[in-house]
Amino acid sequence: MGRRKRIRTVDQVMIHGMADKGYAVGKCPEGRVVFVAGVVPGDLVDVFIKKKTKGVLWGEPTRFLAVSATRAQPFCSHFGVCGGCKWQHLDYADQLQHKSEVVENAMKRIAKVDIEKVYPILGSKHTFFYRNKMEYSFSNKRWLTQEEVDSGEDFANRDSLGFHRPGAFDKIVDIEKCWLQRDPGNRIRNRIREFALENKYDFFDIRNQSGFLRDLIIRTPMTGELMVILGLFHEDKEKREAILNMLKVEFPEITSLNYVINPKANNTIFDLNIINYSGRPYVLEQLRNLKFKIGPKSFFQTNPRQAVALYDTIVDFADLKGTENVYDLYTGVGSIGLYLAKNCKQVVGIEEVELAIEDAKENADLNHIKNCIFYAGDVKDILSDNFIKKHDTPDLVITDPPRAGMHPKVVDILLELKAPRMVYVSCNPATQARDLFLLKEIYDVKKSRAVDMFPHTHHIENVVLLELKDG
Repeated sequence: MGRRKRIRTVDQVMIHGMADKGYAVGKCPEGRVVFVAGVVPGDLVDVFIKKKTKGVLWGEPTRFLAVSATRAQPFCSHFGVCGGCKWQHLDYADQLQHKSEVVENAMKRIAKVDIEKVYPILGSKHTFFYRNKMEYSFSNKRWLTQEEVDSGEDFANRDSLGFHRPGAFDKIVDIEKCWLQRDPGNRIRNRIREFALENKYDFFDIRNQSGFLRDLIIRTPMTGELMVILGLFHEDKEKREAILNMLKVEFPEITSLNYVINPKANNTIFDLNIINYSGRPYVLEQLRNLKFKIGPKSFFQTNPRQAVALYDTIVDFADLKGTENVYDLYTGVGSIGLYLAKNCKQVVGIEEVELAIEDAKENADLNHIKNCIFYAGDVKDILSDNFIKKHDTPDLVITDPPRAGMHPKVVDILLELKAPRMVYVSCNPATQARDLFLLKEIYDVKKSRAVDMFPHTHHIENVVLLELKDG
């Protein structure tokens, strides 16, 4: 028997929906599903197939036969290369429509629930410069554009500072202007690169584990304060002080200047000593009347303006009267619990990351909030019968798990606990819907609202209110 001919191209693929990670979904004339990068619903394209997984084709367009009316002009010069903001070629109103459809499909097909009231998605008023934290990497292997490769020119110096190229862990896309974080973020990053090149600093080589400059983190909270963390692969006191002093002099608006020596194979800095070089070792972020200390290792919402919209939705769904005992599961730094605290009798927060719980306690003190108790540990282990006896049965449960959703044991505990009401916040509608399918045994889903925290990406938050069924 001869070998089956491998599919290389597919003609006339009509794109009809958006998918994850910058792909859109379409169908061949004969009905076969194809996931295509760089297109939007309404495009008609010929597609070059790059891979096939489980009968599904993945590719990129070679020719546009018809262009969608919803296609927008990408605003960033790095679009399609750096891997961020993969939906910026789609009109924002249509982005919101597709995100709403993602949530709706998850509720219908996975959760199989009828929701009494579905509110319109909350879009972001700020679709540019909305992040308060950005992380960049140094590399001596800049990603070359196709035009540069085709030119045949020898690019001897490929030092770069920017984002990892998707699918190429050792290549960095050199970023001139990022539309995600307000200035002076771009100016600081570009000046650091310029200074390093002028002074012939070695950029990190991830394959050979060598070099001096490794990572850069910039935080720009809404308060106007500014944190910079410079990551170095090894100590070189003279070079380190030179670049940090440059930042101190040229950017006096930096209120927290820090550095960290990371000689490990991975980029994680949570187990390392971050040294405060100048200013305070933290910055302040503010959500309405609450202030939060954000240290170099702190977890916090990266879109603070839209976090207010998200938390206001939670407050609205919670409908607290002031007498309730609230359990806040997967509390993180306690931001949701602290936001709710003035409206209830007590908040009991549980979070696995001990560092986050330390931040939660400190921020409760900072805001003079006395009715919040925080525990570090895995929710499925902490939420025991003895724990419930100690802190009383909750009137309301807030749960905001990671993308993987709640552990099955946590779902089982909640089914036994039978709290009268629950607000489930999720950054992954699919796993939220999976959990709702199990919870609907004893709960009705009363309300649902999607909130767009990250414009121009496929990410979406969804909030649902559950109430215990009668009887």
